[in-house]
Amino acid sequence: MGKIVILSGATNSGSRLNGLVGYSRERLEQAGHEVNVIDIAELPAEDLIRANWNSEAIKQALALVEDADGVVVASPVYKASYSGVTKTFLDLLPQKGLERKVLLPLFIGGSIAHLLAIDYALKPVLAALGATYLLGGVYSVDQGVQRQEDGTFELSDDIKSRLTNALAQLSGEVAFISSGTQSIKVG
Repeated sequence: MGKIVILSGATNSGSRLNGLVGYSRERLEQAGHEVNVIDIAELPAEDLIRANWNSEAIKQALALVEDADGVVVASPVYKASYSGVTKTFLDLLPQKGLERKVLLPLFIGGSIAHLLAIDYALKPVLAALGATYLLGGVYSVDQGVQRQEDGTFELSDDIKSRLTNALAQLSGEVAFISSGTQSIKVG
């Protein structure tokens, strides 16, 4: 199958976004994809802020994106947009760094009021980076992802259903692309 990288813009390990990222990784691996997760907040902060292109950690993360057939951009919503951590990493990608990749936005926020953050805040940036195949994305409210006492997360049935459908679409498109054929759909 194909290679998929998940860019996680969670700002801390307790973020409910990690529940969505973990579920996504598990489902995509079950579908036979090679999945790598980049926890952007775990990259060296000074290298991110100063755009240190010589940083080994930055080079490795960028190489994972370059080599991927599919990219999941996962972020919490802050101030009606994606996290600054996410933006900082996206700024390091080359001008056409997302060209010929299937992209799935995955956002979580405090209320449904920020549902359109995917369309109005993230998608224009992804398009500027060369993305031509943008899937609709999945937006979740915080209440749909519950932290368990053991540190794991439980997703509501609604979120599981919507996320499973979106991941199946991503999986199918990535399998198509990784087989050597290009999709013609422009999102």
